[in-house]
Amino acid sequence: MFTPLSRLLHTQIPIIQAGMIWCSGWELAAAVSNAGGLGTLGAGSMYPEQLEGQLKQLLNALEIDGQPKKPFAVNLPLLYPQVEDHLRLIEAYQVPVVICSAGNPSKFTSRLKNAGCKVLHVVSSTRFAVKAQEAGVDAVIAEGFEAGGHNGREETTTLCLVPAVRQAIDLPLVAAGGIGSGAAIAAALALGADGVQIGSLYAATTESSAHQAFKARIATAVEGDTRLALKDLTPVRLLDNDFARKVHQAEREGVGPQALAEILGRGRAKKGMFEGDLVEGELEIGQVSAMIRQIVPAGPLTKSLWEDCQATLKRLASLTS
Repeated sequence: MFTPLSRLLHTQIPIIQAGMIWCSGWELAAAVSNAGGLGTLGAGSMYPEQLEGQLKQLLNALEIDGQPKKPFAVNLPLLYPQVEDHLRLIEAYQVPVVICSAGNPSKFTSRLKNAGCKVLHVVSSTRFAVKAQEAGVDAVIAEGFEAGGHNGREETTTLCLVPAVRQAIDLPLVAAGGIGSGAAIAAALALGADGVQIGSLYAATTESSAHQAFKARIATAVEGDTRLALKDLTPVRLLDNDFARKVHQAEREGVGPQALAEILGRGRAKKGMFEGDLVEGELEIGQVSAMIRQIVPAGPLTKSLWEDCQATLKRLASLTS
């Protein structure tokens, strides 16, 4: 079963692994791409020299006889301070797909497409989806309120966002946020998506570059353990810990952006997700974490998600026969 997304990306299945900061290194990207999906390097947590090293290792893991055998992507937050250095590396290493986020898509889309990249842009509203289409991107990723990491201020759920964006644009559409099973992928396709982007499930895989302590904490999360926070700075969904409770308390007290920035400090996400500080670190994860109970390999996970999706679609078809 090929969709407009899988044909665009040259993947076997329409599943994209999200480029999560501190979780998305070359091992995870290689596992997903080799399983038929689109693996992604999370460049937002990498200095240029680190990204270059990751690109070299990923290309080696995907090569046969010196040629890449599977496509892959780099996630590029457009507000990243060294974005120009990252762009030069993307061009030099002929990255086939770039997933842009956190910024104006019109700024670099033409340059990336001229370099031979397929460009996807992450949005949290219909308005931004239309702007992305006008900027010339190849596909739009509509990410709902359920998602982990940085989120939209609109708090629109995936169930509402995807069909609204589908009506507004003509491009291939990717659903993201709360996708935690094959049945959820089937639901996204029914809503009008051409594929999905998955983050939280992949953060808790064997190949994820996240700290083992963070992965273990994800596997114990229950409903209500994540909440959207820091809307006056950059909205982010946080897993419950001492740091998150400090943020929530400060927001209840009505403190301003400057005070919130002081509470956040620097390197908080690295401390939590990469270094494993479960008390004072920033732990970004989606609502679907409440469904995760095991740390599993990313390749078999990717294949089983698509198999479960196809089984769900067949079951639904049988209801109308």
